[in-house]
Amino acid sequence: MEIRTYDTVVIGSGAAGYSAASRIKSDGRKSVCIVTEGKNKGTSRNTGSDKQTYYKLGLGGSASDSVRNMASDLFLCGCTDGDNALCEAALSARCFYELCENGVPFPSNRYGEYIGYKTDHDPCARATSAGPLTSKYMTEALEKRSELLGVDVFDGLMAIEILKNADSVCGVLCVDVNTGELSVFKCSFAIMATGGPAGIYADSVYPESQSGSTGLALNAGVSLQNMTEWQYGLASLSPRWNVSGTYMQVLPRFVSMDAEGREYEFLADFFDDEYQALSMVFLKGYQWPFDIKKVACGSSVIDLLVYRETVMRHRRVYLDYTRNPFALEKIEYEKLSDEAYAYLSRADALLGRPIDRLAKMNMPAIELYAGKGVDLEKEYLEIALCAQHSNGGVSVDAWWQTAVKGLFAIGECAGTHGITRPGGSALNSGQVGALRASQRIIASNKAEISDDVFLAVLKEAEERNLSFIDSAMQNADNTDAALINIQKRMSECGAAIRNTDMMKELLTYVSEEISTFSSKYGIKDKKSVWRIYRLRDILTVQIAVLASMIEYAQNVGSSRGSALYTDRHGTLPNTLPEIFRSTFDDSKTQKDLVREVRLDGITPMITVRPVRPIPDEDEVFEKVWKGYRENQNIF
Repeated sequence: MEIRTYDTVVIGSGAAGYSAASRIKSDGRKSVCIVTEGKNKGTSRNTGSDKQTYYKLGLGGSASDSVRNMASDLFLCGCTDGDNALCEAALSARCFYELCENGVPFPSNRYGEYIGYKTDHDPCARATSAGPLTSKYMTEALEKRSELLGVDVFDGLMAIEILKNADSVCGVLCVDVNTGELSVFKCSFAIMATGGPAGIYADSVYPESQSGSTGLALNAGVSLQNMTEWQYGLASLSPRWNVSGTYMQVLPRFVSMDAEGREYEFLADFFDDEYQALSMVFLKGYQWPFDIKKVACGSSVIDLLVYRETVMRHRRVYLDYTRNPFALEKIEYEKLSDEAYAYLSRADALLGRPIDRLAKMNMPAIELYAGKGVDLEKEYLEIALCAQHSNGGVSVDAWWQTAVKGLFAIGECAGTHGITRPGGSALNSGQVGALRASQRIIASNKAEISDDVFLAVLKEAEERNLSFIDSAMQNADNTDAALINIQKRMSECGAAIRNTDMMKELLTYVSEEISTFSSKYGIKDKKSVWRIYRLRDILTVQIAVLASMIEYAQNVGSSRGSALYTDRHGTLPNTLPEIFRSTFDDSKTQKDLVREVRLDGITPMITVRPVRPIPDEDEVFEKVWKGYRENQNIF
């Protein structure tokens, strides 16, 4: 193999990856390149929502805010390390303004204030937005900056192994997704910017081009943390898109369909009052994530009803904007909740059908689906309760470095979020993580290993991976069917609804599949080599995620965040199946503890540690200035 040598290899071409590469390149002291499966793939570039949010420090209006206030709010999300929270708050404004300077069209008023609004789990109206494609604009702007700087980008390469000498990064082994040939980079630093492990679920709002590569970290001996914590919500399946905001506030009809084509307005099975049902649907607009706190008497019961139809009754669920729910020819709006009635009235949307209300309130929402081949004026929109974001991920320190020296994780693949992160904080975290990692790398004096040592490491990795590929070429082409099966089973028992017995059964199955992988799974030709690595990565991550969820269920058990753990001793919302019986006691959810998981072979090893507190250091200016003059306070 040709050996390419760089100081730093960035794995991934999303907003976080481009940001890190650009910062390292612009400094000039370290060489850097980007390795990516597909430059136009990934969540940053291909996802969005009704109003995709960027969470930052308050930068407009009369409401007071501070770095410490924001850090405290992030820390109080639960299971969040205080040093990461403080960094994300302290560097929020710097990273946000840099995006603005790079051309991301965040709106300011005529005086230059960036006025905010409240988002999920946000006490201070810190949110802003450049529209439903905010992260796409960020990625494009940062990509343009990296091109101007001359960052080398190797497109079409999947990273399959982090090469290590002892406990330190020395390279990245890749496979060409078009030819199946191996390729290698010698480096002292690697930054994983690979996004969340999107591929473990079937019902997912992640773009289909995003599967994640979190197994890279596990196989390198790195721990993951908070893998119990995800965000789930209602989303359309084709295209994959959150149905939040006005998609719900215009009161669409929820309908399920069985295999024979019979339709059911299933909300009527639970709600005695149809106007109460409509008021709950309205609330789903800005209470979009499934939230255990909003089940007993809130809007998240809608999510459970959709899950019951799709998973338990094996029906397909749709939103219908062409007719009013419950055969109402005319909605008596004054019978809605005061909040819903006032909102629709102020929007001049007290109109006939859902599509009429949507056109009045948010015509771009209709155009968005039209641009993706779905005519909401005529067609049903299929939905499910889907995985949207992983709040957990790779364990990192205050510089976003892992336990492997020289290996960093930024963006969604880093486990810096807590149980109930504010909406949009992931975009800020990705930019802050990119800045922190690049600062540490630029300041590092880590020595490059000799060619002889590197070649010895590479030879072992090459032999191991060629043997793996050769085995796959001998077996029948069955990876796609296997992937569909494990993703479906994961969505059924280990997503928003978590049943311990079912998760144990699935963990046993997945562990067996990994242990017999080389003798069982195959591909049809060399161009498909990347598919066998993707399947192995997803199975590997599923082991870590399932083990984390099972451990929490057995040792804590109280539902929290965006997850309901089945508990036969718990309470049950009226008329719902027993799988939804659960216990919620916010005081017993162990928010001050972080659960970490690593793999010993294929055996998951789980440890529990206290969260790292928010640093409270001596902030005397002269002391800070002295440290900055000496080493820019990077150590």
